[in-house]
Formats: sequence, C-alpha cells, structure tokens
Amino acid sequence: MTTYEPSISPNDNLKGFLLAMLSSAFIGSSFIIKKLGLRRAGASGSRASSGGYGYLLEPLWWIGMITMIVGEFSNFVAYIYAPAILVTPLGAISIIVSAVLAHFFLKEKLQKMGVLGCILCVVGSTMIVLHAPGERTPSSVDEIWELAIQPTFLLYTASVIAIVLFLVLYCEPRYGQTNILIYVGICSIIGSLTVMSIKAIGIAIKLTMEGWSQVAHFQTWVFLMVAISCIIIQLNYLNKALDTFDTAVVSPIHYAMFTSFTIFASVIMFKDWSGQSASSIASELCGFVTILSGTVVLHDTRSPDSASVSEMYMSVSPQVSWYFPANGDTWKRKSEEILLPDFDAILKQDHFT
Repeated sequence: MTTYEPSISPNDNLKGFLLAMLSSAFIGSSFIIKKLGLRRAGASGSRASSGGYGYLLEPLWWIGMITMIVGEFSNFVAYIYAPAILVTPLGAISIIVSAVLAHFFLKEKLQKMGVLGCILCVVGSTMIVLHAPGERTPSSVDEIWELAIQPTFLLYTASVIAIVLFLVLYCEPRYGQTNILIYVGICSIIGSLTVMSIKAIGIAIKLTMEGWSQVAHFQTWVFLMVAISCIIIQLNYLNKALDTFDTAVVSPIHYAMFTSFTIFASVIMFKDWSGQSASSIASELCGFVTILSGTVVLHDTRSPDSASVSEMYMSVSPQVSWYFPANGDTWKRKSEEILLPDFDAILKQDHFT
C-alpha cells in the first residue's frame, strides 16, 4: 500500500506570504467597516457592548463581515502553505491598513509618529519572512491528531479553557466595560486554538485534493467542530471589544495577544522551531518584538475616538435625575436624555482641566 510522503516546496512559503498579505488588507478594512456599522446600530438601538444584537440588521456591518470572511479565507489558505510562525505575525499589516483607514473614515487621527510605527511593523514582518521555517505537511489527519493529544499541547489547551472560563464568568461581569484586556484577551486566547484547528482542516483539505481523502477520519470533524465553536466565541467578543473601545486600541492589543498565543501554541503543537538554528529563532523573535514595538507606537500616537470619549459622560444610572444650569435657567435632565450641545462642550472642557 502506497503512503503519502510529505514534501517541502520552496514556493510554499511565498504562497503563504502573498495570501497572508492579501488577508491583512481585507481584515484591516473590515475593522473599519464593522465599526461604522456598529456605530449606526448603536445610534438606533441597544449597543453590542450592552448585549444587543441590533447590528445584525445593519447592512454596513454585514459588508464588514463579508470583507472579514474573505480575509479570513485567504488567511486560512495561507496556513495550508506556510507555518503559523510566518503567517500570523504578518497580521501586523492589517493594523497599518486599519490605522490609515480609521484616520480618514473614523476621524481617529494618525499623527506623524504613526508612520514610524508602520515602518517598524514592515521591518519586523520582513525579518520574520526571511528567517521563517519551511512548512512540513503531515501525511494524514491522524498524524496531526497525534500532535494535538501530546501531553504538552493538552496542558496548553486545558490552561486556555481555564483562563477563558475565569475571564468570562468572573472578570467580564465586573471589568468588561472598563478593562480592554477582558474582551480582547478572551478573543485572542481562544484564537490560538482556532488557528491550530484551522491549520489541521486546511491540511486535511490539501491532502484530500491531492488524492489522499481525509473525510472518513473522525479527527477531521473534531477539528472542524472546535474551529467553528472557537470562531463564534471570537466574533462575539471581538464585536464587544470594538463597540466598547477605540479601534486604535483594540487592533494593536488584539494583534499582540493573538499573535503571541498563536506562535506559542504552534511551537508546542507543530514544533515549528524544530531543526532551526538559534540565530534563525532569535531573528524571528527580534522581528516579532519589532512588530510589537510598531503597534505600541501606532497606539500611542493615535488620538482617542471622539464617540468613545463622549460616551464616558453618558454612563450614569438611568434612575438618577440631574439639575444643570443652561443659559441661565435651571432644567431637569434624566441620564437617558440627550445632552445639549452647549453643555456637552462645557462638560468635556471641564473634564480635562
């Protein structure tokens, strides 16, 4: 009986690189389109951060969703041809795309130092591309399953589940609306398991298309169910993060956490660094640190979202009534009523003095 022999093609990394770049362009754009859709939905109904799902009726949000799906599909195919340690860090390009588009469409000002952040992201990505290991395709889903049930990866998976449960059950009700690390942390940590499952499914599809069908293997369907479950959780908490916090903050933090956990998971499961020299591994790590530095610079040089700032003054309890002088008269306002423009400007100015 003939067996499938895995091969390492020098063109595989190039294909993965090009697909990852295309994916970043679409995903970076989708952040902005979805944010615009969430703003529209929030203006006419319950916000996603408050548990509302009105954004599902907003066409603009669906356009952003379709854009993200196209980007994620490109990303999915990229994982078939290249290791996660190459594909995932290239997501930094999506931050550059979202930063530029947010400057024009969301009025989240990108200052001059932001250009330095973009350059650092490009330099770091280049370092990783030049030193990334080649992709080694397993011979079957059974082989991937053996990698998934090795003790070290099972320990990682158990840790991920425990941390996510703690964040969802304890931290989210208390700190979800004030600490960005809660929503983004859940999304990023779960995302590392999503990538591992997606990569397994992609390899199964590739092997099937080459004549070595993996459909009859139950492991293929297990990986598929895990991927679907993780993606649903990711989308839910990514929507909450985008609706609650500034895109300029969400994008870099999500990238840094998601990439870190994904690289860590891939190194454990697929042993990406096996056979690489210490200098190559060091160069990849330096490239990743350079990208992280770029994201920090991008974050620190962006002004806060004006909509998010104004919402800070609307967070009082709806049961409380307030009395404010306006144009010499005293008037009564409940917190659910809209703030007058002249008082809104005075309140914002006083807040920062």
